[in-house]
Amino acid sequence: MQVLLLKSKIHRAAVTAGNVDYEGSLGIDQDLMDQVGLLPYEKILCGNLANGERFETYAIPAPRGSRAIILNGATAHLGKPGDRLTIMSYTWVDEDRARDWKPRVIVLGEGNRVVDERGV
Repeated sequence: MQVLLLKSKIHRAAVTAGNVDYEGSLGIDQDLMDQVGLLPYEKILCGNLANGERFETYAIPAPRGSRAIILNGATAHLGKPGDRLTIMSYTWVDEDRARDWKPRVIVLGEGNRVVDERGV
């Protein structure tokens, strides 16, 4: 049997921009994606800590080192620059491996800089 577990989490990511005219997705600094093991076009679940909105979309890389978190397409209506997001992805894991599973988690602070990391 397999269970669905948290794979990656970027906690308290500050939205830096929004572009309603873009076709969709969440732009995330490629360095942050790499740190938690998020792949381009991977499905993600996001929670906006400012307004309680939750939405699914997919991750696309923003330029390395930019610290960008960009709401694109319809998601641009679900937040504004400065809002803090929790960005999560999940994976199926065999039950025997699941007991010792540790997701890759980073917590961001000012300027979307990493202030804490676990499982990385």
